[in-house]
Amino acid sequence: MLADKGKLVIEHADFEGVERLAAATGAEILSTFDNPERSNEVLGYCDLIEEIMIGEDKVIRFSGCKKDEACSVVLRGASNHIIDEAERSLHDALCVLCSTVKNRKVVYGGGNAEMTMAREVDKLSENVKGK
Repeated sequence: MLADKGKLVIEHADFEGVERLAAATGAEILSTFDNPERSNEVLGYCDLIEEIMIGEDKVIRFSGCKKDEACSVVLRGASNHIIDEAERSLHDALCVLCSTVKNRKVVYGGGNAEMTMAREVDKLSENVKGK
């Protein structure tokens, strides 16, 4: 009935997907519509809903969501091995990001500690008498 009225409808969705959609749009999942007065306060919001093609698959993209706390990352590759490696790398990067947000004390990598120590030793060497 909704599709006949020009309303976008997701016909088949697992509950995990519905939970993620509710979290992104700021909606609340209702098990019944017995109290229609309350439905306005639990509706989610997004600026744009569009169906796009990624490769041979159709996906629905929600843009401008109410909370803007969620996103999807689509991994594609020539083989399962490449996709698995990309997924592990993405997971590692997200873990580092989460740790950085939770714990603001950061030790920079890439030889930063060695460079800082070398700079301080160089400064101290200017005060040493003799050669």
